[in-house]
Amino acid sequence: MSTIDLEQLAESQKANAQVMMTLVRTAFHGLEQLSALNLAASRELFNSTASGAQQLLGVKDPKDLGNIAGSLARPNVDNLMEYSRSLYDLAANMQREITSVMEDQYSSMRHNASGLIEKVGVANPISSDVFGAAMKQMMTASSTAFENISQMAKQMTDIVDTNVKAVTNATAQAAAALTPKK
Repeated sequence: MSTIDLEQLAESQKANAQVMMTLVRTAFHGLEQLSALNLAASRELFNSTASGAQQLLGVKDPKDLGNIAGSLARPNVDNLMEYSRSLYDLAANMQREITSVMEDQYSSMRHNASGLIEKVGVANPISSDVFGAAMKQMMTASSTAFENISQMAKQMTDIVDTNVKAVTNATAQAAAALTPKK
């Protein structure tokens, strides 16, 4: 193996390590955000439950119980909808960041493979035709597969987005029906 090959191998390993570190940082950042979101939601749930319990304990007339229970339901439903939206946004952002890193890595790999095909063609023109054709066919197949996977990921994100919006609307309508009319 020549010095150039060792240098290329070292550079390739360094680039792969950087990609892995970027993915790990992205995952940790996402986990931090998820932990903060869950902590805030837990705090809000505890505070609203404590407040609601105080209100329910202060009821003097049983007829008021239904009105108070209904008025307590609306903020909880709103908080649940906000939590769901935040959770969806967090997941969508993570998916976009990871997809971006993977697209960059794939682009770099494709560029390096093209350079390798050219090097082999210059170094050994007789065998390069078969090798070059096989490599180009492999690159075309992998490009098509990567594009299909990226398109499927985008479609899944769109489907989830549509479902989150539909659930949010349905929940808002249900919460509106629970809220007592004055």
